[in-house]
Amino acid sequence: MIDVNAIEDYLLLHGDCMEYLKEIPDGSIDLILCDPPYNLAKYSTGNMQFNWRSEINNDLAEWDLVELNPADFVKDFKRILSPTGNIFIFTGYNLFGKWHEVFDKEFDTFQFMVWHKTNPVPSIRKSSFLNSCELIVCMWNKGHTWNFLKQSQMHNFIEAPICMGQERLKYPKHPTQKPLSVLRHIIEIASNENDLVLDMFMGVGSTGVAALNLNRRFIGIEIDKEYYTASVKRIKEAVSEKDYPSRTKTH
Repeated sequence: MIDVNAIEDYLLLHGDCMEYLKEIPDGSIDLILCDPPYNLAKYSTGNMQFNWRSEINNDLAEWDLVELNPADFVKDFKRILSPTGNIFIFTGYNLFGKWHEVFDKEFDTFQFMVWHKTNPVPSIRKSSFLNSCELIVCMWNKGHTWNFLKQSQMHNFIEAPICMGQERLKYPKHPTQKPLSVLRHIIEIASNENDLVLDMFMGVGSTGVAALNLNRRFIGIEIDKEYYTASVKRIKEAVSEKDYPSRTKTH
């Protein structure tokens, strides 16, 4: 069993999240914020290559081909979430209905947010809409933590560019790396300082960096060794930039 009381800053775990979830104590997680596979790779028409710009990646990655079943998470999510906890999950249009089907009856409230990417990949073939929006399902019970900001900041619609510049990891390049600005916005609203944030699909550690920047504690789980290694390095660097000593915990 994971000793969550011993986590002063963060705990990073390499392996299968379905196994590690069983080790998380009941009612110990204040915010579940994760970005699981969308299962969109099977709809891909293949990467597009050009002689005048870099390749456009439509194939995502092999991990996106692994079928995700939201029903698999119901029992553990309900068990580990604290009485004041919240759940925010990035998802695609093809899985949104499945999340709603299994979770709507389990929580007092099931809502959604839309992240509008202000700089989406251009439509080179000009044969469809630009893929400029992503969905985030949101779930909570009465009495949940809720830091209501200005009315203008509480829309269920967020506009922010995709990761670019220094924020975007060049290696390993994660095809769905989320921007810190979007993650920070959610964490600020849905948790308090020193709360424990969980991301079971950690990727390259963006949720952890955002959480630590806002003085939250963090548990990250990642099955891909390359991504996990990148997360450890990135989160160590994020902690070292703060005004307290690094208390690294990895497994």
